[in-house]
Amino acid sequence: MRVSRLYVNAPLNVGGRIELDEEAAHYVRSVLRLKQGEAMVLFNGQGGEYLSCFSEVSRKTVRLEIEQFSDRDVESPLAVTLGVGISRGDRMDWAVQKAVELGVTQLTPLFTERCVTKLNDDKKQQRLRHWQHIVQHAAEQSGRTRVPAMDEIAELSEWVCRQQGLRVFLDPYATRSLADCQPENNQITLLSGPEGGFSERERQIAKAAGFVPVRMGARILRTETAVLSALSAVQTLWGDFR
Repeated sequence: MRVSRLYVNAPLNVGGRIELDEEAAHYVRSVLRLKQGEAMVLFNGQGGEYLSCFSEVSRKTVRLEIEQFSDRDVESPLAVTLGVGISRGDRMDWAVQKAVELGVTQLTPLFTERCVTKLNDDKKQQRLRHWQHIVQHAAEQSGRTRVPAMDEIAELSEWVCRQQGLRVFLDPYATRSLADCQPENNQITLLSGPEGGFSERERQIAKAAGFVPVRMGARILRTETAVLSALSAVQTLWGDFR
């Protein structure tokens, strides 16, 4: 029988105990409906995972005993940084979720000229927390033992200047493909646009920062499809799909 996994932002040690916060406790009690004596795998994103057993499951407290450590590692040898233009609603959520499942190492939501979504400071933090939860839950579901970093929302023009190594941006008008490129030290940075794609000005900014335009086939892909396709392609070419 499959044992449920849960991310916890806390130190974990064999022989220790941990009490879940209210959100995690509610998930265990009301969604998973787990009981005292049942097992759960915990991980904190620092590598490996811990087989644990519920010592108490009540309306007030959910507590586990940490019994065994497993140094399991499912991370790709390819370190992938992804900058993705913010798109509306479920499209962005879907792109973030699938990026985690496909082994991305670091994500940054980007404001671009054709972003439809406008966020004030409060909304920025609200959306960022929302995406961080998606990252954590996707790591739980996909069996990852390290949680990808979700960076603060950035402007595209500032973000591209901070990237190093092989840098590519997805452009349906490009003539090169990913197969024409080669990562540096198993590292690659991908830049993907919002619903409306990149403006010509943004293309020039990316090129000036060392980003190489590449195309994903002859068809124009939706933003969430482009992210999934590009990550699948780089994992096939240089990562753990080989």
